[in-house]
Amino acid sequence: MSQTSAPLPGRDRDPDPDSTVLVQDPNLPPVALDPAVIAAEDRTWTPTKIAIWVGIALLGGVSWSMIAIVRGEPINAIWFVFAAVCTYFIAYRFYSKFIENKLTKPNDLRATPAEYKADGKDYVATDRRVLYGHHFAAIAGAGPLVGPVLAAQMGYLPGTIWIIIGVILAGAVQDYLVLFFSMRRGGRSLGQMAREELGVVGGTAALIATLAIMIIIVAILALVVVNALGESPWGVFSVSMTIPIALFMGVYLRYLRPGKVSEVSIIGFVLLIAAIVAGGWIAETEWGAALFTLDRTTIAWGIIVYGFIAAVLPVWLLLAPRDYLSTFMKIGTIIMLAVAIVLVRPEINVPAFSEFAGRVDGPVVPGALWPFLFVTIACGALSGFHALIASGTTPKMLHKERQSRFIGYGGMLMESFVAIMALVAALSIDRGIYFAMNASAAATGGTVEGAVAFVNSLGLANVNLTPDMLTQLAQNVGEESVVSRTGGAPTLAVGLSQIMHGLIGGVGMMGFWYHFAIMFEALFILTAVDAGTRVARFMLQDTIGNFIPQFKNVSWRPGVWICTAIMVAGWGYILILGVTDPLGGINTFFPLFGIANQLLAAIALAVCLAIVAKRGAFKYLWIVALPLAFASVITIWASILKIFSPDVRVGYWANNAAYRGALASGETSFGNAKSVAEMEAVVRNTTVQGTLSIVFVVLTIIVIATAIAVTIRAWQRGGGASHEEPATVSATYAPAGLIATPAERELDKQWNQLPDELRLERAHHHGQRS
Repeated sequence: MSQTSAPLPGRDRDPDPDSTVLVQDPNLPPVALDPAVIAAEDRTWTPTKIAIWVGIALLGGVSWSMIAIVRGEPINAIWFVFAAVCTYFIAYRFYSKFIENKLTKPNDLRATPAEYKADGKDYVATDRRVLYGHHFAAIAGAGPLVGPVLAAQMGYLPGTIWIIIGVILAGAVQDYLVLFFSMRRGGRSLGQMAREELGVVGGTAALIATLAIMIIIVAILALVVVNALGESPWGVFSVSMTIPIALFMGVYLRYLRPGKVSEVSIIGFVLLIAAIVAGGWIAETEWGAALFTLDRTTIAWGIIVYGFIAAVLPVWLLLAPRDYLSTFMKIGTIIMLAVAIVLVRPEINVPAFSEFAGRVDGPVVPGALWPFLFVTIACGALSGFHALIASGTTPKMLHKERQSRFIGYGGMLMESFVAIMALVAALSIDRGIYFAMNASAAATGGTVEGAVAFVNSLGLANVNLTPDMLTQLAQNVGEESVVSRTGGAPTLAVGLSQIMHGLIGGVGMMGFWYHFAIMFEALFILTAVDAGTRVARFMLQDTIGNFIPQFKNVSWRPGVWICTAIMVAGWGYILILGVTDPLGGINTFFPLFGIANQLLAAIALAVCLAIVAKRGAFKYLWIVALPLAFASVITIWASILKIFSPDVRVGYWANNAAYRGALASGETSFGNAKSVAEMEAVVRNTTVQGTLSIVFVVLTIIVIATAIAVTIRAWQRGGGASHEEPATVSATYAPAGLIATPAERELDKQWNQLPDELRLERAHHHGQRS
């Protein structure tokens, strides 16, 4: 093992000066590929390789031309799939590689925290493919499913461009850099990194903002589940069954068949399908309908209780098996949907820019395209929530440094693909049905007749909604009604069922596919709810631990219960406000979710900016500065509009003042509120939203300003002090990407020939600091 002191300042210096003096154990095969071999593989372009990339570029170019240029006729959905996939391939191969070569410069000679801090609990070197699944399951919640569905009211082109281009230049860059920088710092959290890099003021602001924003994020995730399951006995039964299924999987994996991940995943998947089928049967019985038809407030309380229990139970009992199950479901369902789109080839009749792109009175989400599209579609393009995962569990499990690109950048590309599939599913259904499903119950009256009258009054081109269209759709998907099923999840389920029934099963299978999609979405979201609650609890314990050290001990049960209860109470309160909101909870609360999430992304990028500047990599500072500037301007702009706009459809305080004025004048109904109680609920909710908006934006501005000041000082000094942990030589090896290269396979053979006992012994010995 060898270590060096901190490097001397210098512009564009090598970010890893320790790499030249790391000397590995001569009794082990090489723990890293020779950099010259890696460079040679990157430079080798065979005719076949050139033809493949030319083909990808041409297909992507044609697809983008069909989406962005061709007008006057329906757009086939396959172009969205091809445009996304081709762009992702090119971005991953070239742009992420550029960032790796010029900015992060990973060095597999260095041990990762999973090796030198290995404890068998939090710090565990994990196979890159398994870790990719874990990371994707943790970051992919409701955002990539809901945001694109809601933003579909603005047309197909703005959302498509933001999801694909945004993830390449912003979202995946943030995820990759936060993961890499956290790994170099022993797996520190975003708040801890902010405090080290930005000082007391910026770090404290970042810590407070992170905790508060986490409460909003988890609350909105839970609200989506509530809206998806409300008055749906089939959905309530099927999703409820995932809890005992996950518990069984946890016990099976720990005690009955330890280590049999594939085996238990197959069993879990079969049980999951059985739960969906049984849900349809039970929902048709008199007792089943009576038992499982729950109102949204009851479901909300059930999720609050679930969130608390899931966050305090051992991770192996519920959270881990749910991750196994949801990862297969998430990636498998999205790939299945993409294949179905290519085969069925549904047409998109939505205009590129809709009637609501430049207006603030959208019936789904208020606000014009600029800036509200970019906060409505958060996850899938750019998500601050990911920074908490990328600086939470994932950096503690990363086996080798070069895997950070595959996990961080590549994992975010997969989430972006989920968002594109959600957008296509929403665009593929009839526009009239889309607005009937996503307008609030206050606007439609919650009835078929009210929805028809409301939608037809919008003056949409080529839209003529009839009652039969809504009743027939509800009958086909096995629901009592599809009117005002807000939150995005039911709309995505309808879109998926319409696409899939054209490929498998016909109309008679629409009910199955609809509830399969609801189950898929609930697994998606509940994974983020329980994981988010657990991460929030860790963050709060760490914060309180600065004053009461005992709280830093995550095994201390009183601390676990107290911090979990505080965080659940926080997001549970916001959840109940959303469920009881007369204006449609998701319609009014989702903009706050999007703004909070993007402000958190700006905080994460600001921390990365300071780190890059201190590393002296000023020539490539634009890689972080550009997405930070865009995210900051667009999100602060949206925040200011939500706070100061005099338009009651946009401004929280304008809405608050209007309803307070109506109450003061003795009105018993006002706007969409039909009673005094509903009017008071609007006043209460807008007060909470407006106050949080002010707190979030002020804290974010403090963090960004501090980061800019730190960056300027680093420029003046030619760099800054590094908070990376000292380099420790590695004693293990693993390939970097999903598919091992020829050189990696050759090196793998050498390690496979090494006796397991010797390899493990050496790895353990070299993984300890001396």
